[in-house]
Amino acid sequence: MSLGFEQAGFDVVAAVEIDPVHAAVHEFNFPDCAVVCADAATVSGDQIRKAAGIGRQPVDVVFGGAPCQGFSLIGKRALDDPRNKLLLEFLRLTVELDANYFVFENVKGLTVGRHRELLDELIEAFGENGYDVVLPYKVLNAADFGVPQSRHRLFLMGAKRGLTLPSYPMSGLAAVTVWDAIGDLPDIDREPELLTKDSISRADYGRGSLYARQMHGLTREKADYSYDRTWDDEVLTSSMRTEHTELSQRRFRETPLGETEPVSRFFKLDPTGICNTLRAGTGSDRGAFTSPRPIHPFHPRCISVREAARLHSYPDWFRFHATKWHGFRQIGNSVPPRLGRAVAAQIVRASGAVPFKSTRTVDLGEESLLTLNMTQAASHFSVHNHVVGRRTRVSNVSTEQLSLLAS
Repeated sequence: MSLGFEQAGFDVVAAVEIDPVHAAVHEFNFPDCAVVCADAATVSGDQIRKAAGIGRQPVDVVFGGAPCQGFSLIGKRALDDPRNKLLLEFLRLTVELDANYFVFENVKGLTVGRHRELLDELIEAFGENGYDVVLPYKVLNAADFGVPQSRHRLFLMGAKRGLTLPSYPMSGLAAVTVWDAIGDLPDIDREPELLTKDSISRADYGRGSLYARQMHGLTREKADYSYDRTWDDEVLTSSMRTEHTELSQRRFRETPLGETEPVSRFFKLDPTGICNTLRAGTGSDRGAFTSPRPIHPFHPRCISVREAARLHSYPDWFRFHATKWHGFRQIGNSVPPRLGRAVAAQIVRASGAVPFKSTRTVDLGEESLLTLNMTQAASHFSVHNHVVGRRTRVSNVSTEQLSLLAS
């Protein structure tokens, strides 16, 4: 969402993230943004203002999303899940920061069954604190906004009473396929270096689609007002390979396009279609299980983090943690930038502001931020290294074996 709002013309001045590893990656990609590494429930609006260095300047918008596992249709849906309290913390911070607008994002599971009570309570509480909410609220699919992935997410928007309310965005970008997104990327199977590292220099990119050229920075979208980043477009990043057994590779080859491999339950991408929803898996406090990763349409392997990033509409300059586990989690937990931008553009329009493209170029952060483990990242932010629960390790059991055991 930080990137989506920046692309819409906003300066993102502060971000709150409890996980030190993820906070460090945010700092790398947004070096001018203050990162508050803390539980949002323990942070005040004044602390955020101080960290951002904005004093009493007006705040145009507060945006974000509480952890969604408590209300996801996939997992356990319990109203007493302690993570659900963060809905009201989002409200509190919006009020304390005296923001003109807010955008709250979450899974569509929050709109159905008993969990709708939580959403109704949040809407009522915003009203009691002087905010009007855009109703009826909507669930948007990223695929309708130029993202090559089916991903349905709730967006709740509102404004201070008396301000112009935003509208929900209408689909406008052309549909993008899986192969439009990843067809130009180098064949990582030919790069033995990527078995032990996540990047290579002088990568051989192919001729790409318009979408691919936009993601690689060769063509700029008219609606993208983000700051240019300093980066080397001949380097392929976030592409560490996954080694599969011969048996797994055979099963992957035999799986028809657009179908699920029966043992691993991995979905094989159809190059002419769109990607299934990329999921994050469970956090370290819940076993650290990896979600099924899609199978490449033409190679007998799972997709790389960079390929997942393309399917999520992240540009190639954007980096993720060097490990596949953290990298995939960072993508699976995030809002596709193009979808975030479409929503953010509606806030810009409602406010009457006119976005413009700055000529300033931003240098990315220190690459060491992308390789920090939990202890190192916690030290970087001067927080306890158990702020997020420990990762539960399972010895000698692969993700595919876990999927088989679960079935």
